[in-house]
Amino acid sequence: MATALEQDAAVDVERIRRVARYAGFRPEVQGLRFVAVLLVVLYHVFLDRVSGGVDIFLLISAFFLTLSFVRKLESGGPLALGRYWLHVFKRLLPLAVLTVLGTLLLAWLFFPEARIERIRTEALATVLYVENWALAFAEVDYYAADDSTASPFQHFWSLSVQGQVFLLWPLLFGAAWLLTRRGPWRPVPVLAVLFGAVFTGSLAWSVWSTTTNQAFTYFDTRARLWEFALGSLLALAVPHLHPPRVARVVLGWLGAVSMVSVGVLIDVQGAFPGWVALWPLLSAAAIVVAGRSGSPFGVDRILASRPLVGLGDASYALYLVHWPLLITYLVVRDRPVAGPRSGVVIILVSLLLAVVATRVVEKPLQRWQWPERNKRHLAVSVAVSLSLVAVPVTLWSAADERRAAELAAEAARNSPGAAALAPGFEFRGDPDAPALPLPSQLGEEWVGLPEPCSGRFAPEEEVLEAHCRQTPAVRNPGRTVAVVGNSHMEQFMGAVIPVAEEHGWQLVAVLQPGCPFAVRPEGDPCHEGNEAALDYVERIEPDVVMTTSTYAARMDGSAETVVDGFPELVDRLGARGIEVVGFRDNPRFDFNPYECAERHGADDARCRVPVDRVLGPENPADALSDRPWFTSLDLTELICPDGLCRPVVGNVYVFMDPHHLTWTYARSMAPALEPWITG
Repeated sequence: MATALEQDAAVDVERIRRVARYAGFRPEVQGLRFVAVLLVVLYHVFLDRVSGGVDIFLLISAFFLTLSFVRKLESGGPLALGRYWLHVFKRLLPLAVLTVLGTLLLAWLFFPEARIERIRTEALATVLYVENWALAFAEVDYYAADDSTASPFQHFWSLSVQGQVFLLWPLLFGAAWLLTRRGPWRPVPVLAVLFGAVFTGSLAWSVWSTTTNQAFTYFDTRARLWEFALGSLLALAVPHLHPPRVARVVLGWLGAVSMVSVGVLIDVQGAFPGWVALWPLLSAAAIVVAGRSGSPFGVDRILASRPLVGLGDASYALYLVHWPLLITYLVVRDRPVAGPRSGVVIILVSLLLAVVATRVVEKPLQRWQWPERNKRHLAVSVAVSLSLVAVPVTLWSAADERRAAELAAEAARNSPGAAALAPGFEFRGDPDAPALPLPSQLGEEWVGLPEPCSGRFAPEEEVLEAHCRQTPAVRNPGRTVAVVGNSHMEQFMGAVIPVAEEHGWQLVAVLQPGCPFAVRPEGDPCHEGNEAALDYVERIEPDVVMTTSTYAARMDGSAETVVDGFPELVDRLGARGIEVVGFRDNPRFDFNPYECAERHGADDARCRVPVDRVLGPENPADALSDRPWFTSLDLTELICPDGLCRPVVGNVYVFMDPHHLTWTYARSMAPALEPWITG
């Protein structure tokens, strides 16, 4: 009969065996990490398509993370979650901070000033690991054709998701520890159930949301969790899988060929991260399962080679530096994509910087023992890293705010805007004053009303709750005016607000991005919102509805037209005695006039467009003027005076982007607009 000592020894041996099963360095996976990042770089630079490399990178991160925690669980050692969290961000932040600071320097030197405020905001979002949500809620199109307009921090979305998972995953391991602490269950089966549930739920969410709102879903952490869960399930399963040598060779090469070809064989644009992402992930999983084949013909002979394993150490740095270098080059050269020769140079420079940063910064800091002495030291190192970005960004923003306040005090004298077009106007301001709004103020140039709709103006339609705003309640208003439509009508409202305040009108706005106000058929993307807006307007019965009546021509030669369904809208509201004022649409350009003026000067011919290239010879909505309840309003002479669309009028920028007016300029149009809408 075995003694207690022998039983304890047997338990220890079994524990050691279980721990050893999940131990050991996997050089072929480290080489795979580099290949995944290299695919990302190559596809970004040369093809401007999704490769699946980022998804593989996320899977490998979860794979290694899971192996580490399973060893802790099987050995019975403490999980030390607090120390783990501090340690992982102490390891990740230095190179990220170095990249952020370098990118901010590049932005300051080379980027249009109009983009600086957004870049500063994203710099903070990056080091706080929320860049993916910043991009999602900013409605960024990851597949935009012109990469020169992309954020130099856009690639940090995946690292933000990874950072969030590094916070979440240890909680799942902690749950497994609690469930197996005193019961008969072993950690690995429990973890398999937990990660299986995450995989199933997240994949289902990813597939559904990709079909309904792909642009948002691309950056949505919830739609990416299944990729990490697959990596964790792979880590749990691999020690139990022992395919023969021939199968390992075949599996490895099939996985490698499939992984490299995914973005070449099919254009997955708009499909990620739904079910299509299974292709690169299962390809990578095949390589991991193949492992070390022991065959001279196995793909692992390449992946586990010394050069690839060494470059695998630099893969994190390579991913960090390649994107800001690419975007800076495109901004400097004013190109939408890189050419073959410039692309090769960008990749080689990125590789060199990545290797240097890894050896000079990352490795020495990893070997530095002071932060590892206790959690307080770790916390200090993390705080210092964050402050290296937060402090300069905050000071930079504060300096811009002080400058903006000083200029605002003199704005009436120095920046008259549309008032400069009045007959007999004489400019008496500072001729050297910069045009307004300043680039740092562009984020404040979207027009808005101060309060959500309430009282009798509160919408009953659920779809309108987030889109309805009003001015403070006016007792016995001279008029109740409903401003309804898309973002162009929102900008025109900047000229209406001062008139409404002057005459004591009650303003209510229902603004839905991308949807001009009209009667739209079922199946149209704007049908539901517009029908709800129509019902709302008919219920509150305003004196006047103001909206856009036309859709401007584009510089590609398309014609200016009346908005589809607008005549039916006018007749429907007119039958209820509601007057409709239709604003002619403002011009739409294929470039950003604000940035053009910054780069080349407001008087440069490249920044000026004849009005007949972006609008028709006549306002097409004038054809509806025979309806007594309709007024056609054309502000083109204020926006593009003398038949020429200029970026600056009266020392005020007219446009904030390719097709939206600045609130500053719209406000300056109010005196000229007043007699047209008060008569």
